[in-house]
Amino acid sequence: MDVFDYKEELRKVPHKPGVYQYFDKNNELIYIGKAKDLRNRVGSYFVNETQLNAKTRVLVRKIARLSFTIVDTEIDAWLLENNLIKKHKPRYNVLLKDDKTYPWIVIKNENFPRVFWTRNYVKDGSKYYGPYASVGMMHIILSMIRELFPLRTCNLNLSEANIAKGKYKVCLEYQIGNCKGPCEGYQTEEDYEQNLSDIKDILNGKIAIVTNRLKSQMKAAAEAMNYELAHRLKVKLDKLSNYQSKSTVVSSSITNIDVFSIASDDNYAFVNYLKVAHGVVIQTQTIELRKRLDETEEELLSLAIPEIRGRFRSTSREIIVPFDIPIETDSALKFTVPKAGDKKSLLDLSMKNVAYFKKERMLHYERLNPDVKVERILTQMKKDLRMNVLPQHIECFDNSNIQGSFPVSAIVVFKDAKPSKKDYRHFNVKTVDGPNDYATMEEAVYRRYKRQLEEGAELPQLVVIDGGKGQLSAALKSLRLLGIEKKMTVIGIAERLEELYFPGDQYPLYLDKRSETLRVIQHLRDEAHRFGITFHRNQRSKKTFVSELDNIPGIGKVSVEKLLKKFKSTKRVKGATDDELSEVLNKKQVHALRAYFNDQSS
Repeated sequence: MDVFDYKEELRKVPHKPGVYQYFDKNNELIYIGKAKDLRNRVGSYFVNETQLNAKTRVLVRKIARLSFTIVDTEIDAWLLENNLIKKHKPRYNVLLKDDKTYPWIVIKNENFPRVFWTRNYVKDGSKYYGPYASVGMMHIILSMIRELFPLRTCNLNLSEANIAKGKYKVCLEYQIGNCKGPCEGYQTEEDYEQNLSDIKDILNGKIAIVTNRLKSQMKAAAEAMNYELAHRLKVKLDKLSNYQSKSTVVSSSITNIDVFSIASDDNYAFVNYLKVAHGVVIQTQTIELRKRLDETEEELLSLAIPEIRGRFRSTSREIIVPFDIPIETDSALKFTVPKAGDKKSLLDLSMKNVAYFKKERMLHYERLNPDVKVERILTQMKKDLRMNVLPQHIECFDNSNIQGSFPVSAIVVFKDAKPSKKDYRHFNVKTVDGPNDYATMEEAVYRRYKRQLEEGAELPQLVVIDGGKGQLSAALKSLRLLGIEKKMTVIGIAERLEELYFPGDQYPLYLDKRSETLRVIQHLRDEAHRFGITFHRNQRSKKTFVSELDNIPGIGKVSVEKLLKKFKSTKRVKGATDDELSEVLNKKQVHALRAYFNDQSS
């Protein structure tokens, strides 16, 4: 096939709203998109590759043919795009998950209609309510309805002629009070329809209407001294009130709206949907979308809204969203971005739900695949620390000395945000006299990376310096000498306020105390501190033992080693009896040791 000449093809594309489709060399449909201006949108793909993200670059390289469809308005393009994506499922479009069938509550189109649930939506004149994303909630509603209203559950043909002929007999449901026996004419259609009217109001979210009606009936029954009926009505009222208290009541002034919100990361997006009728949230659902081309949240929500509205057969004319959706609508449909009031409260509720769903789903993925968690943490660190690459290899430096004695430096290494203890290293400082933290840091950093360069070892993407601006400047001085200061990100962390310093920045960066980035850096710092202190303590102890005994005239190195092996410490050597010392030393050496310690104590 000839090379795709996008310039020639672009001349054929009009400045009109519509849908465009990309095909590969095998004539397979690989992407579908919508646009307010087709030529401008299609042309935006064929720019300098550096202006495109990695996934879009791959898509563009595969394009061998394009086609387009012109429509009257952008909203028509929006709906057409959604239908085409569902039909063809192109490789590079967002993958909509969880498209299973959902249950409905149906009021059957028949005499004395049954009320039951089904997954099979049949256009036979029956009235369907739902679908219900939560099967559990659907069963709760259906159980409450059956407790409140005696309804038949049989599938008999209760025509007027059949009832008149006496073809049927009441069953156990009648005997236990769950049915009023319409099969034998014990219940009139008018009475049955009154129950159905209340049920329809409940399913439509008009609970207040049913509640007020029951209150009026209960009051009338009490005034007529029909206390048994009044009690039954009160039981119904209590059950209905208990159900309503478990529903999310917003405002009775909000009659029929849809609410959408979105939360996303690099690979997934989650869209929450709330259906509000008569001041009550009567439907909620969250769907997951798999990103294909690093789509924006505006693009993702534009795709999800018609999909969800179609799935739930929503006819709401107002849609609440968290930001402006790039869709032109007609007078029959309105997008609202609320700033305050009840509608803003609804949006906040939706956003809270989608954030929770995202968190739970991410934890689920991380349990199944720990690499997902590592990638998430490293991606967050890359973003927080303004890096161009993931910090898969991190090194942290810490100095340790006591009043300038025995200065040492410790280096700890983290790989994929976890300690790599086999790569930990420490240095005895060689070129620094006295307590000079800056010079010690300068020597440690220089020696570390000079050796890494000589051995051709991998350099870290991130270097953390335990200390403030001074230690950071000292480390940078060594990196500049080696010519590698631009090959890694270097930051300093000041312990007192957990301040992060970047080279050249006057002011520190403060991360949220709950930030995973800060937790990793703190873990690095604490590990470096622990490793450095342990090494320093060991060095200091060895130095104390050896120098104290080595200073005694007449006692050589071999004798010192024998003393330490037997007595374990200088203190025990000093407290040993002459007989005990004689097991290791001769008389002359014992006398020299006693004389030395007597001089030290005088």
